[in-house]
Amino acid sequence: MMKRLSFFILAIATLLAVSCSDEEFSTGKSDLLDFSTDTLRMDTLFSGVPSPTYSFMVYNNGDKGLRIRQVRLQKGNQTGFRVNVDGVFLDNSNGSQAQDFEIRGGDSLRVFVELTSYKTYSDDPQHVEDNLLFMLESGTEQRVCLSACTWDAVELRNFTVSRDTTIMSEKPIVVYGGIKVDSCATLTIKSPTRLYFHPNAGIDVFGKLVVEGKANDEVVLRGDRLDHIFDYLPYDRLSGQWSGIRFRSSSTGNSISFADIHSTNDAIVCDSAALGTCRLRLENTTLHNCNGYGLRAVNSHISLVNCQITNTLGDCVSMVGGRLELTYCTVAQFYPFSVNRGAAISFGNTLNGVVLNERGSLICVNTAFTGYAEDVVMGDSLSFDYHFLNCLLRTPAVSDSLRFQNVIFESPKDSIQGEKHFRLVDIDLQDYDFHLDSLSTLRGKAMPVDGITDNRDGTLRGDTLNIGCY
Repeated sequence: MMKRLSFFILAIATLLAVSCSDEEFSTGKSDLLDFSTDTLRMDTLFSGVPSPTYSFMVYNNGDKGLRIRQVRLQKGNQTGFRVNVDGVFLDNSNGSQAQDFEIRGGDSLRVFVELTSYKTYSDDPQHVEDNLLFMLESGTEQRVCLSACTWDAVELRNFTVSRDTTIMSEKPIVVYGGIKVDSCATLTIKSPTRLYFHPNAGIDVFGKLVVEGKANDEVVLRGDRLDHIFDYLPYDRLSGQWSGIRFRSSSTGNSISFADIHSTNDAIVCDSAALGTCRLRLENTTLHNCNGYGLRAVNSHISLVNCQITNTLGDCVSMVGGRLELTYCTVAQFYPFSVNRGAAISFGNTLNGVVLNERGSLICVNTAFTGYAEDVVMGDSLSFDYHFLNCLLRTPAVSDSLRFQNVIFESPKDSIQGEKHFRLVDIDLQDYDFHLDSLSTLRGKAMPVDGITDNRDGTLRGDTLNIGCY
């Protein structure tokens, strides 16, 4: 019985092998490959930094098999492309080629492509292109174009500022490991600088940080991923791409103006310090899309003028003790990635169950606090002195004319409320424009403030990004 069964299995296997080996392969010039794309387009990449892996499919939609005599890069190893065809790497030391592939009728194979581009010695992104050539047994040659843009960047790795230093660069700066500012040093960053931080990198300030952007030329601090997670969604619109800025207790006299800080864990954290002087002044600055806090400060004196703090997993603004002043600001909590998002603003005087010695102070003028929740303003009235003047607050109405003067208490029942105040809140595309919409009831509601100009309507900053609410 076992002999019969073994003979039967052997016979079936032989028939299958003969059947497969007898498949006809075409050498006709009209029998061609089909490709899932005729041009593989990569995102902009930094020179010398390996790209993510891209891929496309090669199909044989005919009934007969096709033999590919050779696959090669037209420019050889001159562009930095690396190709793997169905598990076989093109040998860049031998003309960037590989031979002898078969695709049976109705079958397919996958091609993987990466790029580590060479320096272009240009301040602007440069186009890089090559053709991947498929030579069939018939002698017919087909091609898929490989296309990318590459951008020369300056690299900073575990960079320590031990003496007064100014960074001002036309080229992008990619930061690995982070930047540390020693206690006796000042780091000044001026426009047109754009800093691209690798994951877990950030700025750790023991000394002093000064960021000096311009109205139409902001200093940008963001993550270093230039590619897309999906066709419609760049990585730059995802939170948690880098670590943000942390001011240690020894740091004071810091200032940030005309800066765009986004897609961080915590955008700015201020450790507890003496309250004698202003530790940080933010002007015309955006903190947006954070996987933690927008601004988190403990026992610190901070001033914000014409600033936007939006979309954070934790509180947009979190104050524990200290002193905080907000003038002409927008604080909007529309973080899309969790229903357990924090408040627009929280303030209190207790840290890890311990009450700080001094009462906190909060003064808000011409500032809007809104979001998805019915109440986005969370504070401790027993341990904090706070005053809201001419503000919008999305919180249940309070009868307290000393602390709330000329305040609009926003309700989900209002016809214009929450995201309806703003030009664009697109959750699907993660695209936001926090300028006021033409229908917003907040237009024209700001009151003059001595010595401070409301720059949010384009006086200095222009109309590309919003700072503040109304």
